[in-house]
Amino acid sequence: QVQLVESGGGLVQAGGSLRLSCSTSGRTSSSYVMGWFRQAPGKERESVGTISRSGSSTVYADSVKGRFTISRDNAKNTVYLQMNSLKPEDTAVYYCAGSRSIRFPPRITDFDSWGQGTQVTVSS
Repeated sequence: QVQLVESGGGLVQAGGSLRLSCSTSGRTSSSYVMGWFRQAPGKERESVGTISRSGSSTVYADSVKGRFTISRDNAKNTVYLQMNSLKPEDTAVYYCAGSRSIRFPPRITDFDSWGQGTQVTVSS
């Protein structure tokens, strides 16, 4: 498994931006499909988006399309989530996760390495 550590969360006003980072260690991160997920209080964890091993393919949840962008720098073993035009409903704990699945995008159950999460709070 790969070890994952998220950073970059915080409090931002609606309409603002944040960039989350996910640093990986252990096995080479380029061998993993990487995903960002979020979980709001009382709600199930949901996928925000996923990026392929090379970074050439991405998929996003409809709720964040056009506002969020996932990228990765395999040389730095880091995955990013750029979040623009943030809304109060984006408030959640955000997690990055890694999957060795050959399926793209993987199912949430295919992700076997998870970070500890970082809180994002968007005020209205």
